[in-house]
Amino acid sequence: MAETRKVYLDHSATTPSDPRVVEAMLPYLTEKFGNASSVHSFGQEARAAVDRARREVAALIGARANEIVFVSGGTEANNLALRGITDASQTRKNLSNGSSTKKGHVITTSIEHSSVRGISDELEKRGWDITRLPAYEEGIVRIEDVRAALSSDTVLISVMLANNEIGTLQPISEIGALVREERSQGRQLWFHCDAVQAAGRIPLDTEALGCDLLSLSAHKLYAPKGTGALFVRRGVRLVSQNVGGHQEREKRAGTEGVPGIVAFGMAAKLAREELAERSEHERQLRDRFEAGVPERIEDVVFNGDRARRLPNLSNISFRFIEGEGLLISLDLQGVAVSTGSACSSGTLEPSPVIQALGRNDELARGAIRFSFGKDNTAEEVDYVLEVLARVVEKLRQVSPLNKVSSMTKIAEGLHSR
Repeated sequence: MAETRKVYLDHSATTPSDPRVVEAMLPYLTEKFGNASSVHSFGQEARAAVDRARREVAALIGARANEIVFVSGGTEANNLALRGITDASQTRKNLSNGSSTKKGHVITTSIEHSSVRGISDELEKRGWDITRLPAYEEGIVRIEDVRAALSSDTVLISVMLANNEIGTLQPISEIGALVREERSQGRQLWFHCDAVQAAGRIPLDTEALGCDLLSLSAHKLYAPKGTGALFVRRGVRLVSQNVGGHQEREKRAGTEGVPGIVAFGMAAKLAREELAERSEHERQLRDRFEAGVPERIEDVVFNGDRARRLPNLSNISFRFIEGEGLLISLDLQGVAVSTGSACSSGTLEPSPVIQALGRNDELARGAIRFSFGKDNTAEEVDYVLEVLARVVEKLRQVSPLNKVSSMTKIAEGLHSR
């Protein structure tokens, strides 16, 4: 029997903390314990560490340090961006028009992270008009659809940079240029980008992207969970969703989690310095994997554009089997993968992202996300290919979906005689 190994291919869900990141944060869990808002030396030591981390996170995305707001993660960053902008817009409208019940218009997409989808649904219930743009079979929205969706009531456009399930890259720079063009004509229009999956995997420059707000999360960058950031371009007004303190320039009240922020800063520094090396390594592993899958397994469908995507992510639908069953079987063989977003785990519903590509329920339920990291090896990829082929064959032998397919093929053969 082949040796069972432990292979982690779910880096889009979370990454293991880099030992260098842990080493940087440890002192702030012990002797450097001060509150960053305190005026004494303990507090000022913590404040200096937070400021250093803020500069490192800003450098990762080509921003200014005073444009970084630390939060608890990507979901809170998305909440602060969408709710903060729409609340601020409503406040301005009420001040100018009195207590108007008319809200406004938000443009987003059909393949956003569940946090953005959830906020959009909530805004819609509150009276906002929400346009959810299609992503087509390739999983990429089209700039002409964004332009066509604009109306005089549009307040915010929110489009993710890289999809968290299929890794496709969206035309963010083109959307940013469109927003700037509209704003040059006097429009009050803002652009938010969820870059949680993209940061540390492709180069980021907020000026080139043209976004006004951008969401980040530390635990996708080999830092511990619990810390994130929202880039807020200078001049953008948004309403804080946490009140009760003056922290983060009054955009996010609450005592700063100094250890997590320090870890985020170190992770951002390492990601910026090692970006090219990591990306190329992950791309080579992904390509090796994707070349091996169809050689060993029939009836597979690759989801999303194969060129315009992140270097580390592969999403594949396996016909005639359920993704959940495949995930569990792989886990029993030591291989960790995902059926989609970690924030959607626990649901048996087909992935809305895969469905948005036009895939049927069978393909959507049979989709698996393989996401590679900087520490994976070619030997691990070969092991996963061997295990995957064996597991898929066994699951198809007992799958009722496969039996239905076989009966259909037999019936079609008889009918053709």
